[in-house]
Amino acid sequence: MKLWVLPDDGLAPLLKAIDSAQSTIDILIFRFDRADVEAALGRAVARGVVVRALVAHANKAGEDGLRRLEQRLLAAGVSVARTADDLVRYHGKLMIVDRRQLYLFAFNFTALDTERTRSFAVVTSNRTLVQESIRLFDADSKRHPFTPRARTLVVSPENARKRLGAFIRAAKSEILIYDPVVSDPAMIRLLEDRAKAGVTVRIIGRLARRSPKLQAHKLPKLRLHTRTIIRDGNHAFVGSQSLRAAELDARREVGVIFSDRKTVTGLAKVFRDDWQLAEKSEKRIHTAEKAPVEKVAKKLAKAVAKELPPVAPVLEELIKEMGVEKEKLDLLPGEVEANVKDAVKAAVKEVVQEAVESVADEKNEKDAA
Repeated sequence: MKLWVLPDDGLAPLLKAIDSAQSTIDILIFRFDRADVEAALGRAVARGVVVRALVAHANKAGEDGLRRLEQRLLAAGVSVARTADDLVRYHGKLMIVDRRQLYLFAFNFTALDTERTRSFAVVTSNRTLVQESIRLFDADSKRHPFTPRARTLVVSPENARKRLGAFIRAAKSEILIYDPVVSDPAMIRLLEDRAKAGVTVRIIGRLARRSPKLQAHKLPKLRLHTRTIIRDGNHAFVGSQSLRAAELDARREVGVIFSDRKTVTGLAKVFRDDWQLAEKSEKRIHTAEKAPVEKVAKKLAKAVAKELPPVAPVLEELIKEMGVEKEKLDLLPGEVEANVKDAVKAAVKEVVQEAVESVADEKNEKDAA
């Protein structure tokens, strides 16, 4: 098995695979704007390779681009089929070369995904995975039902929830996740259960709801477009399905679970490097956001202190008002100080809260205007 890291490795591995194909290429397309990949497919056809493209019936960017792509591929001699519209979306990304090698992508064939995005692909010659992927490609091309046989090929909606749930549940020490949005309630609970059991859970991406048990950071500098889970440093999943209900239960998504040591180690290294960058980036942002607030607080404290009257005369006046002789009062400096601190803190808190709310209300009124 081989690991392919974007944007570091670029598209060279894909172009090389297409140019080296000898008999067949089957490619599943969701989004596509790479002229170099399109040209490579045309060259493959010209030298006698049978190229089949299965194109999604629609995507969020609109159908016009996909339909124009279909026409160009057909003109180049590529056999083109369109997915059915029975699922919300056909979002898988894969390519099978010479019916011997499976390329499983977490990214689309677009400039955005391949040049400015953290993503991965894995390449395997595992016979079971290759044959299972061919079955899936044929079934979706002919719009036939598909029932997964291999446990390591993760196909939504058929087996993704079950397979990924079991994959997470088996974690003993660590779960590292790349995911744009983790939002499925059952999967979040499962991750929280593992964290409660002592498993370190780290997410590069976003959690749909806050969880004190789970750590999540945004990826700095790069766009995130991969769904990857690394478990205990010895197993990994790479695919197109996020831990979101729609991608687990209502869309065609494809991923693979594997334990190839070199590939898993490579994924974990990239994750740890990205995690360090994410922590540093969020720390800088937090510090930058916190600094103005601290500055305001210090200036406000100084202003309040300047307005305070001398304490001794106030204390004398209060004792007189109480009608108590000073000699009979058992005033312990430390005790008085503690009580005064508490009283002042409560009073200042109330005044500051009112002032902040007043400023916020004024800002909201200006924004509304």
